[in-house]
Amino acid sequence: MAVNKPLHSVGLKKALGVAFGIAIVTGGTIGVGILRTPGIIAALLPNAILILLCWTGIGLYILLSASSYAELTTMFPKAGGAYNYIKRAFGNYAGFISGWFDFFCNAIAPAYFCIVLSEYSVLLFPALRPFTTLVALSFLTLFTLINLPGVKSGSVIQQITSAIKILLFLVLIGGCFISEPAKHLPAVEHSIIQGGFVIGIFRSLQLIMGAYDGWMSVSYFSEEDQNPSKNIPKSYLIGALTIALIYIMINAAILYVLPVKAIANSPLAAADAAAIAFGSWSTDFIIIISMLSLVSILNAYMMIPSRILFGLSRDGFFIKQGQIVNKGGSPYFSMLLCYILATALIAVGSFDLLFSLGAFFMTIVTTFAFASLIRLRQNEPTLNRPYKAWGYPYASYFLVLVTLALMVGFAVSDQISLLVTLGIIACSYPAFKMFVSSKDERREDAEPKVIPNV
Repeated sequence: MAVNKPLHSVGLKKALGVAFGIAIVTGGTIGVGILRTPGIIAALLPNAILILLCWTGIGLYILLSASSYAELTTMFPKAGGAYNYIKRAFGNYAGFISGWFDFFCNAIAPAYFCIVLSEYSVLLFPALRPFTTLVALSFLTLFTLINLPGVKSGSVIQQITSAIKILLFLVLIGGCFISEPAKHLPAVEHSIIQGGFVIGIFRSLQLIMGAYDGWMSVSYFSEEDQNPSKNIPKSYLIGALTIALIYIMINAAILYVLPVKAIANSPLAAADAAAIAFGSWSTDFIIIISMLSLVSILNAYMMIPSRILFGLSRDGFFIKQGQIVNKGGSPYFSMLLCYILATALIAVGSFDLLFSLGAFFMTIVTTFAFASLIRLRQNEPTLNRPYKAWGYPYASYFLVLVTLALMVGFAVSDQISLLVTLGIIACSYPAFKMFVSSKDERREDAEPKVIPNV
């Protein structure tokens, strides 16, 4: 009787280091959100000091979060990110559903970024307007081809685009601070807090949290790091600190050249500030910054979902082909599946519901990830911990409470996402049992059959 052999895979390559880790954290986080949200937040909180305090407070929260993830990631330096820690702490089913929630959050992002890139391309080159979908598909195809051969090419692009993006943001910040502040500008209409002061604070914090999303990107690549025990904590903490400083400085720069009431509800407050700093060519400058920001994030999110699928496949939570890796270290079968999914989403072109669901799912994943640190500290105190999170246990309980509060807030404000999430959870257990049964069958088939002598 023939024995079913496991699929050939050369495995992920240990080819990454601190430079890539910092680039994936900063490049996968700093984006168009920081250019757009200051105007919305100024309408909610028409006070410059309060605005800066909110950005600083969430920045400190992200630093604590990065420290907690650094402990978990160095304990389990495996592809797939948070679901590895959640599975170890709370069991296979919790790992299964959190892994798929995490995949969903990350897999829809490339399609969205490609569509936005095509819209910015039209602003620079109006002749492309009839071909926006084709331009979006071209960006998707290009970055798939860059990352498909292996991890090295994607790593180089990530480091270059992240460095250029940070440099351009520093130019924007410097240009604002050396300019004369604008005076006697009319206030934008409806620049009052909608729903009261407390609601304004919480809505602002939600927007800021969204702008910081992506700080955990290095967790998906820990298996490919040459020295995860040393490199991963540095990548998390330097990356998170860089993001926080840039975000605080951008807001300070905008508020330096423009009064709060002048930018309230502005769709692109950074462009208003750039107009003061750079004059007539400010529009093209902001478009270029936005496109480079998106290119860097797109490259990151072309790599991340395939690593999650690879990890899920290896643990038997997806089809076995998902764990195939080419000689360059790229999980190319999973990457091609992600390419097909993103192509379909670009063709549909509507992402409002998907991104609302994505935010809800990510809150669930991070809540369980922080809780897994506490559970593993209690249940498995002898596990090797090359790095230990700051302020345990107080910081860990604080992070769990904050993310739980955000989850409750999302559930109250977005009941559609809540119902869809509950429906997915209800349907997930039969899928989990199906994959587990399939995994057990593959294990039995792979074992050599011993025929007793008659």
